[in-house]
Amino acid sequence: METTSTPPLDNTTPPQASHGHLHTGRRLRKLLRPNGRRVHIAGTPEEYVHLTRTLPNIEPDDNFDCYLQGSTEHLEAVREIHAFHENRSHDLRTQHGSIYEEFELVRSELDTLADELLHLSNHGVALDANFSKFGYDAHIRTKDSDSSTSSLSGDLSSSHRDWEAERRKGQALKFWKKPIVRQYWHRGLLWRASEVEEVASFELFVDLLYVGIISVIGDTAAENATGFNLLKFTVTFALAFKMWTDLTLLVSWFETNDIFQRILVLFLMICLFGFTLNIAQSFETTWIPLIAFYLAQRLFHAVHFLWIGYLLPMVRVYMIINAICTAIPAAVWVASVQVEYPDRLALVWIAIVLDLFGVLCVVFLRRWAEVKHSSWVANHPKYFDFLPAINIEHKTERTNAFVTLVFGYSVVALLFQNKAAYGINAFFGKAVLGLIQAFSFNWLYFEIDSWNLHTHAIRRHFMTSIIWTTIHFPFIMAYVLAGASLSRLVLATDCHDANVDDLTDAYTASSKSELSSGLRWFYCAGLGVALLSMSIISLCHVHKEFDGERIGKRYRISLRVSVAIILIFLPLADSLSSLKLVSITTGLIVLTLMIDVYGSTSIHDDFWKCTTQCRYRANCHIKKKLAMDAVKKGATIRLDEVRLEIGREKAYYDQV
Repeated sequence: METTSTPPLDNTTPPQASHGHLHTGRRLRKLLRPNGRRVHIAGTPEEYVHLTRTLPNIEPDDNFDCYLQGSTEHLEAVREIHAFHENRSHDLRTQHGSIYEEFELVRSELDTLADELLHLSNHGVALDANFSKFGYDAHIRTKDSDSSTSSLSGDLSSSHRDWEAERRKGQALKFWKKPIVRQYWHRGLLWRASEVEEVASFELFVDLLYVGIISVIGDTAAENATGFNLLKFTVTFALAFKMWTDLTLLVSWFETNDIFQRILVLFLMICLFGFTLNIAQSFETTWIPLIAFYLAQRLFHAVHFLWIGYLLPMVRVYMIINAICTAIPAAVWVASVQVEYPDRLALVWIAIVLDLFGVLCVVFLRRWAEVKHSSWVANHPKYFDFLPAINIEHKTERTNAFVTLVFGYSVVALLFQNKAAYGINAFFGKAVLGLIQAFSFNWLYFEIDSWNLHTHAIRRHFMTSIIWTTIHFPFIMAYVLAGASLSRLVLATDCHDANVDDLTDAYTASSKSELSSGLRWFYCAGLGVALLSMSIISLCHVHKEFDGERIGKRYRISLRVSVAIILIFLPLADSLSSLKLVSITTGLIVLTLMIDVYGSTSIHDDFWKCTTQCRYRANCHIKKKLAMDAVKKGATIRLDEVRLEIGREKAYYDQV
């Protein structure tokens, strides 16, 4: 950026210096430096690329600069011009004192009213709500939905809309539209749309399909709790989780809202549907079709990334990197098809690690590009200035929806059909205890860990964001395994009042008279790993503090970790029946919940009362009975009259 010294203020200052700033829309789009050099401001990255190409032809004197709205160069230019006009203001104050003071008073009143209009406008409400829910971040800017403008302030005309005219501004549905980057990183700043990104209806429709995937994967593992089935469960769940993540990422990055996008989603659902149909016998006979449907979905994303990179040059490099990160593990998956079990496991685990964590190289590449450690990166900033970002609201909502699906699956898996005349038996008791477990986990995840947040893990730091995103994989996988195992424990007949004849024929075949060691480990270790993962998730957040907290967060998390360790090693007590095992695990989880709930209250409040009792004490020198009678009647006691009456009584008794 060119730096110039501020010229002295005199009567020879060119008149265009004070009138060289052009307003287009809501922001200054053209500035004039004190030395006469023109500055063009691009509202969007696409406009910046267009201006850098066309301005040399329009202004051949090369006496101009082009900056992106909100960039460091833009900020420095505004500061320089601001300092110049501050000096001119001082000079005018010296020459025209009284007139200048009156003008400044009028301008101050106008600025105050303009600020009030800005706060009353509808812009910024979504961002303020975002900060209130996920924590403040000074490195976030909003961009308007209209690509021709980019603003940090509101639309002051929003209160004067012609609502009848709005009726005629409907949007026609198109077969194909050019994708728009919803939010992106640019030189340390996050530019995001001003409106809140809502969860699309087709995303919820896809989630319904995942209910079936979770059910098939969990039931297949719990049917025969062996190491081989655990291996199959881990591999298939990792692939299904990756397919869900890809779809979420694609929707969060780009906005299209056209017919073609729905067709693409339908194709992805067909791939997911075909993948689900080949899970049960994947390691025996259906490995090739399982991987074929998975690769069809993954390679489609790679081609889509390349297509987006072709359409949007601002993110082309990162789209190519994502396509490469998809193609490399795809080659490993193809190789795994050519190798027989168990030799293929080496290729399988390499491919899973590359699929789940290979995209993290993009994040670290962005951090590397920011500090400019590479001379090549420093010499080609246009290739590394922009990186698509994840919308925090959409990411958390989608993750919460997936976690809700998992909790819902664990409850649905507990259902069975009773044919006894009196159905209150051990089967019912174990099912109720399982319901209490799911309710407690739901309470901990949504009402304790996600409540009272000061800074969300995604916004706190890029490392906490990575941990928060990554740790959900073992959390969800472990809980699905525990929920599937619990459904088998509920039907077990190894305890008192658990007669297999009380079950209908459909559930009799799933009932076992003895618990296998593997089923115990699946259930207890799954709960323990899930609770331990939830502890890490909670530690990634920064929660708000208040005076008088009964139990600090670090102590409550320490108890969780201790309970998680107990749960993991509880299968060593192999003499426990299914009822005792479920009872002990439920008691430990409820204890953890009670400590968290009790610790989140204040010592200044009475825990067992609905409202805090208000007490007021004052030395008024009146009888308590008189004050209580006045409170009951709603009367007002005048203390001056009471004191006068007390004085008269005292004088009377003194005379006596």
